[in-house]
Amino acid sequence: MPAQDRQVEVIYHFARLQLPRVCLGREAFRQHLQRMYQLAVSKTPHLDKKTYYERLYAVDALLASACLEREESAWEYLFAARAGQGDQLLLDALRKRASRLFPRDEERQEAAIADFWSHLLVPETPGSVPILARYDALRPLVPWLIRSFQNWHISRLRSPQERVENLPDDDLLPLPAQAHHTSDPSDTWREVFREAAFSWLESLSEEELLLLGLRWRFRLSQREVAQLVGVHEGTISRKLAQLRDRCLDYLERRLEQAGWAGEDLTDLLYHEMGPVLLEAPRCSLQAMAHLLASRGLSAPQESAIP
Repeated sequence: MPAQDRQVEVIYHFARLQLPRVCLGREAFRQHLQRMYQLAVSKTPHLDKKTYYERLYAVDALLASACLEREESAWEYLFAARAGQGDQLLLDALRKRASRLFPRDEERQEAAIADFWSHLLVPETPGSVPILARYDALRPLVPWLIRSFQNWHISRLRSPQERVENLPDDDLLPLPAQAHHTSDPSDTWREVFREAAFSWLESLSEEELLLLGLRWRFRLSQREVAQLVGVHEGTISRKLAQLRDRCLDYLERRLEQAGWAGEDLTDLLYHEMGPVLLEAPRCSLQAMAHLLASRGLSAPQESAIP
């Protein structure tokens, strides 16, 4: 038996030991694993199979594959899955995100969850891919589903059909009215997160740094940022969304390398991102004023940051 086939056998049997009630066959799992590998290669072209097998989350790969095959036992495992350091159920974590996306609208919150859940297996439009079929098993499944839920609905809110006048402000650092943190991260993870956040800030271009400073240090709304720099609000929203996604991907990778189990980063973001932005030299008032002056703009008055 070739070495890679033996590797798949080991992955399959290891995952089955963790999910004993899931009865997905080896051949079906192998086909799904090949599909997930192709997804991963589309994002990282030089990723070889050996490296992919070493990095993948085997149990989550089996669970996602079995759910796609509509195995009832797999869905029972998924419904019982827990997320975050607060040990909340996946559905409760989705409700928390829905309440931030659609505040004070319980009916729309529940509809958002039901709509997302229904499209895990059924494509949203003809020819598209179901949400769960986009999972490549290179990160934990539950946090990936939570991120997918948020990104999916934000994309829909930004579509012309929704006719949203004010685009939702999707923060790296939750504002006090939005934050519902459940636990205080340990000192070890605080330090790892802060080191990763400082490193990420050093990688930003001046334009990205300016947008970050205006939005999160000066607490300007997306509309106010757009008016200050003289561009459309939709442009600012798109750039901030790209900045947010890159930040979360970078922080997740760094924390996972340090042994993070893949929980939601909300608590760490709430506790640590604010102080990082205040302490980072590139985000200081002097640095922001210099960036604004180089573009012929005046610095707004800094708002109090909790």
